[in-house]
Amino acid sequence: MRVLLLNGSPREKGCTYTALAEVAKAINDEGIETTIFHIGNKAVQGCIDCRACKDSLRCIFNDDHVNEAITLLTKADGLVVGSPVYFAGPCGALCSFLDRMFYLKHHLYAYKPAAAVVNCRRGGASSAFDRLNKYFTIANMPVISSQYWNSTHGTTVQEVLQDLEGLQTMRTLGRNMAWMLKGLTIAAEDIDLPRPEQPRQRTNFIR
Repeated sequence: MRVLLLNGSPREKGCTYTALAEVAKAINDEGIETTIFHIGNKAVQGCIDCRACKDSLRCIFNDDHVNEAITLLTKADGLVVGSPVYFAGPCGALCSFLDRMFYLKHHLYAYKPAAAVVNCRRGGASSAFDRLNKYFTIANMPVISSQYWNSTHGTTVQEVLQDLEGLQTMRTLGRNMAWMLKGLTIAAEDIDLPRPEQPRQRTNFIR
């Protein structure tokens, strides 16, 4: 089993990475492999709703890491997305990244457990956390909880390392992710995945 941890910060080894690394270590300690994947610090093209990915399951833009992340998550068993908090929301580049990663492709990730992790200086963690969870809850991905909302605090790595409660929350999240993955592996032997209703109903408000 493997969990993909997506680092949505422009800083590859900053505060968000520190929180994700704590989650990854707890998952590793349970015998599950992890990959921490950095989205990079260059501009990320937003989704233009061209729908070319509907059949190819790949984004037409290839000047960033979105398609690589799609491949990694398709092969992974679980996902953790980490972001710094900017103006009480996730990093804008990460949202553009996830928009393209999930749009018309979220069925590829159905029933893979997922969680969001955010780091902030002081406030805005809960609203950023909520925004990221929207990607999972539209994709039939079970959301993994912890002992508190998944946030750490600090403007430097050294400050994050002093957030003992936040780091404990990360470790608890990692263990809960591992527990869920192990349970799903056992359940898969006897229980089929939920069968979606067909056809899927889409009710538009303007007709």
